[in-house]
Amino acid sequence: MKQLLTIALILMASYTFAQLKPVAYKDGTQNLKGFSIAPSKKNLKKAGILILPAWKGIDKHSKIVAEDLSKLGYFAFIADIYGEGNYPTDNSSAGQKAGYYKKNVNEYQQRIKLAMQELIKAGADPAKIAVIGYCFGGTGALEAARMNFPVQGVVSFHGGLSRDATRTIQPIQPKVLVLHGADDPSVPAAQVLSFQQEMRDAKADWQMVYYANAVHAFTEPEAGNDNSKGAAYNELAAKRSWEHMKLFLNELFAQ
Repeated sequence: MKQLLTIALILMASYTFAQLKPVAYKDGTQNLKGFSIAPSKKNLKKAGILILPAWKGIDKHSKIVAEDLSKLGYFAFIADIYGEGNYPTDNSSAGQKAGYYKKNVNEYQQRIKLAMQELIKAGADPAKIAVIGYCFGGTGALEAARMNFPVQGVVSFHGGLSRDATRTIQPIQPKVLVLHGADDPSVPAAQVLSFQQEMRDAKADWQMVYYANAVHAFTEPEAGNDNSKGAAYNELAAKRSWEHMKLFLNELFAQ
């Protein structure tokens, strides 16, 4: 009995009870409000994951992802891309606001950089950062790779893959993992092929995993389960993509 108590105390000592904390920061005069969480177990590597939410901004799903990453031993920070007073209220406004940042990519990149700084301030090692994103956020994760932000790797979950054809393709240093619904109508086959050629031209270390019977937003339970709508939750694809991400992160931070 005493031995079991000792083991229990050791296990408890290795864990903290991490909680999501709101973090106020700024882009010029624009107020931003992200969320930070520390590892819920000791992590000497101090690796950090920046989370870029889907098109409606910080939501329940992104918070669950942050908490799950904390349980895996990572620092996590959820970026606020839109800023206070600019949050979408429905699909139409979300499409307009996300579209703005896709066109004004420099502003999107700036918001990602600022959030990354907050992740580092929270305790993450600046040499051990990865960026993951969902849908619109997946597009942002790829932008972090295209601009060679100081990160080890990026992960896009059912994200947009397009790039302005006038932009110069530069060698990409961060490793790239794209987790993609095989039946996603939001990403035409031509866009997929163009992206893959971009990765080859950039001499990137890239991977792309397809999930059968999965459309857009396959990680989002609130998307429903009707594939005919073009966006739907797929439990199997969600679980598989999470495991693929974990494997990728383990590789990034192995040393």
